[in-house]
Amino acid sequence: MLLLSHLRAISKAATKPLSFPTFTKSLSLSLPFSSMASTEETLRQALAFKLSAVEIQGNTVRSLKASSAPKPDIDAAVQALNALKLEKTSIEKSLQSLLSGSDSREAFRQSVVNTLERRLFYIPSFKIYRGVAGLYDYGPPGCAVKSNVLSFWRQHFVLEENMLEVDCPCVTPEIVLKASGHVEKFTDLMVKDEKTGTCYRADHLLKDYCNEKLQKDLTLSADKAAELKHVLAMLDDFSSQELGAKIKEYGITAPETKNPLSDPYPFNLMFQTSIGPSGLASGFMRPETAQGIFVNFKDLYYYNGNKLPFAAAQIGQAFRNEISPRQGLLRVREFTLAEIEHFVDPEDKSHPKYAEVADLEFFMFPREEQMSGQSAKRLRLGEAVSKGIVNNETLGYFIGRVYLFLTHLGIDKDRLRFRQHLANEMAHYAADCWDAEIECSYGWIECVGIADRSAYDLRAHSEKSGVALVAHEKFSEPKEVEKLVITPIKKELGLAFKGNQKKVVEALEAMNEKEALNLKAALESKGEVEFEVCTLGKTVTINKNMVTIHKEIKKEHQRVFTPSVIEPSFGIGRIIYCLFEHAFYTRASKAGDEQLNVFRFPALVAPIKCTVFPLVQNQKYEEVAKLISKSLTAAGISHKIDITGTSIGKRYARTDELGVPFAVTVDSTTSVTIRERDSKDQVRVDVENAASVIREVSEGQRTWENVWANFPHHSSTAADE
Repeated sequence: MLLLSHLRAISKAATKPLSFPTFTKSLSLSLPFSSMASTEETLRQALAFKLSAVEIQGNTVRSLKASSAPKPDIDAAVQALNALKLEKTSIEKSLQSLLSGSDSREAFRQSVVNTLERRLFYIPSFKIYRGVAGLYDYGPPGCAVKSNVLSFWRQHFVLEENMLEVDCPCVTPEIVLKASGHVEKFTDLMVKDEKTGTCYRADHLLKDYCNEKLQKDLTLSADKAAELKHVLAMLDDFSSQELGAKIKEYGITAPETKNPLSDPYPFNLMFQTSIGPSGLASGFMRPETAQGIFVNFKDLYYYNGNKLPFAAAQIGQAFRNEISPRQGLLRVREFTLAEIEHFVDPEDKSHPKYAEVADLEFFMFPREEQMSGQSAKRLRLGEAVSKGIVNNETLGYFIGRVYLFLTHLGIDKDRLRFRQHLANEMAHYAADCWDAEIECSYGWIECVGIADRSAYDLRAHSEKSGVALVAHEKFSEPKEVEKLVITPIKKELGLAFKGNQKKVVEALEAMNEKEALNLKAALESKGEVEFEVCTLGKTVTINKNMVTIHKEIKKEHQRVFTPSVIEPSFGIGRIIYCLFEHAFYTRASKAGDEQLNVFRFPALVAPIKCTVFPLVQNQKYEEVAKLISKSLTAAGISHKIDITGTSIGKRYARTDELGVPFAVTVDSTTSVTIRERDSKDQVRVDVENAASVIREVSEGQRTWENVWANFPHHSSTAADE
């Protein structure tokens, strides 16, 4: 009965022309997250059974006809066959309804993108030269939305958390990105059309194939569907050999030409450049902003009074030479990142403000639920931390703060979840990692990563640079501790390595305890060992006369350690695109003859907070409009005057499409009306109070409900025509 009721609800939802958000919500109401996968599997199994039954009954009919059986027997068999076909068709329609969201999503997306490009929120870069894939320009309203998002990010994180903001160059020397691992590992697997040479990202081709089969092939068996879903789940963990094997197994070819594809091979996503006219100094356009913070840790730590914890933040451009960029603003070659590096004692990851977010409840998707085929569920953040689902308080605190940031921007909390990385996704050094994923017409999109990166980054740069990036904890009383003492014999090292002696000494002294003890054991058994010196970029031979390694009891006045890093990293373009979709809806014009586009941006991020309209072209009204405009400018409120002769309804529609939350209409020299975008309600306010009311509701000092309750209401038959 539960399955039948779900199917009826889906069928009912599918018969109505809904916008994507409405479609998604109606579907989620009729079919809970946890039952969607099982329902699809049940339908596929039922369809397979029914197809088999139709085939058997068809053979029965043919056999009866061939043997000239009595007509009543043939008619009964045909009737049974037709009944089975009807049942098969019914199951196909139910399965199609469940999978048909892709068509609705595509239509909704196209409507949003057309509006965004027409109103110049963003457009393809170099459009008159037919553009370049993965590069986009923000137009005036897009720039304003982006500026407002970044301004709120600074307020919500940098100011409220007393972070240290830095601004580092985009061009980064190669040695920095070698230390961080980007030169070696920042790659995607690529395949080529063997005849044309066109390049494709291998995992995208496999992902598209699996999704296409799952969404459109109704004859797919439940087992095959499960296999394809497993491939999608494991996609990030496939080696080049595994990825190539799957592409061959499924017969995937080049999308445009259907030509065979090469085996997958790695392609480094960084844009390489040279620094200086000689071209000898190699560099890259940074793929992330974080490394600039890590290499400045020593100075930032000093600036902060040599105290932990502290956080540094940076907003800036990053560059990734995507193989085959697509999905608009979601996958581009140049984009804005906002990143935080919160440095904390690895032995104490508590947070003094954790209690402020502990009671927040939202969708979380722990790895256990993912592995067992369950779905995201609402969890109280405090419960997730106390049960160890989230690794520590500081990580939990930033998850909570990210949730508040995104929902205040206008992201729908019912289409926001925090997904924990699976073991195969986690970097070997990470203690825990969660992605804030936002659902849009492209599916669930990772927009913010919140990771406990342990001490990996600072250690890597300490090793490569030879500069200790460490923190200190002073003891009130000296402590006796057993310490490993590494003593390079400089005379022997100088004779062996001459000018490179200093770098070899630094590399020996930078060893951790495990590495040093392994070196000691090898020297004692073999007399000499090969030793890698990162700053030289090569391996050297160390013999037992060059270094002594032993343990001794020492009195220490302080503890020296490498801090751990909690890193929230925000893809600003992705957040903005998801915000565009979540804010978009259509409503009928007053005449009912067309659908009008509206962006329901909160005033916080709206590109323009207010428009000012003289009701008719009248000198006195225009003077009042200019007076209100001057007051709005003084109050720092972005606004626009529209004195065109078009009807007030058309002017309202134009600004609704830009997401402007409030409109002031001048229809008198003493008072004006203020209209709210989504309700279309209007109040009457004295001219001298108009700007202050707009400022208060735009800055969140009062709500529209409060304005509605405290000012006379106004109705106009002319409005919104």
